[in-house]
Amino acid sequence: MSSAVDPHLTLEEIARLSGVSRSTVSRVINQQPNVSNNVRQRVEAVIQETGYQPNLAAQTLVSKRTWMIGLVLPRSVSAFFTDPYFPRLLQGIAQGCNHYDYTLALYLVANKEDEEKILPRVSRKGLLDGILIQSGQIGDALIDRMSNLDMPVVVVGSPLHPYEISYVDVDNVNGAYNAVSHLIRLGYKRIATITGLTGGAASADRLAGFEKALIERGRNPDQSLIAEGDFTEAGGYYAMQQLLPAKPDAVFAASDLMAIGAMRAVREAGLGIPQDVAFVGYDDVSVARYANPQLTTIRQPIARFGVNAVEVLIDLIDNGIHPPRRIIMNTELIIRESCGASRRK
Repeated sequence: MSSAVDPHLTLEEIARLSGVSRSTVSRVINQQPNVSNNVRQRVEAVIQETGYQPNLAAQTLVSKRTWMIGLVLPRSVSAFFTDPYFPRLLQGIAQGCNHYDYTLALYLVANKEDEEKILPRVSRKGLLDGILIQSGQIGDALIDRMSNLDMPVVVVGSPLHPYEISYVDVDNVNGAYNAVSHLIRLGYKRIATITGLTGGAASADRLAGFEKALIERGRNPDQSLIAEGDFTEAGGYYAMQQLLPAKPDAVFAASDLMAIGAMRAVREAGLGIPQDVAFVGYDDVSVARYANPQLTTIRQPIARFGVNAVEVLIDLIDNGIHPPRRIIMNTELIIRESCGASRRK
């Protein structure tokens, strides 16, 4: 077989080189069932070797697909580029789209005005094959409206309300529970938490995990040791200033960025980390590894999170939106210097 790349090859020539029918090649290209793995691999090898480029316009006419997926993020442009969670999530989503030959369209929704502009655009017939939407305060308002669209929708993260909609999430309750249980095992007595914004599912679940760990060990959550942040470094800094008068000896922050901000507030107060106040964050983004001291945190597989969301959306596109699909992923406790584990052995 010639390995020369010929951009003018036709579907019929790919079929001849693969030793299969034209319809079989079409099923492979359109990722349809009823093709054996051996045949699929053979056709894909020919396509790769020859550099054949399917006619996307023809594919769209045949399959009634646009081969575009929308990603709706309830964040401003500045928040998107300053929070390391979102580039990691986008990396996974882009990886999933590339694998399935989909193009990704990004929509940032910072306020109600953006919501009103974007909803008609993403729901326009013939524009997108499906939508991914990040849960959150603004996101949940959009989810409520998108759940009524005749279009596949997957929520990245749990929606706050029990919609009949597909979603992919991590076990936030268990992640927070493991973080606080670790601090309790190390002997800390006055454990505080910095939550995310009230009204988001992730914030509520991580607070529930914090409270569960305390209650199981006979401790009643002290409201003076709970402060609300907003998943930003500045939010963590100001929340920690509210907590300092209550004299916590350890803090579980519901995101790494908030933990970094809170650590700055502790140092400015003349206290040491972890000797005076220990910290555990959540996410395991790059700032956790480069913090001083390095931040103990709960790792969630953010990139894999994005890939799984795309895979669920493709399943809905291929096989229908009912019943809703639900995937809950596990988290992992990553022990570093900020929790003081090495000092308390």
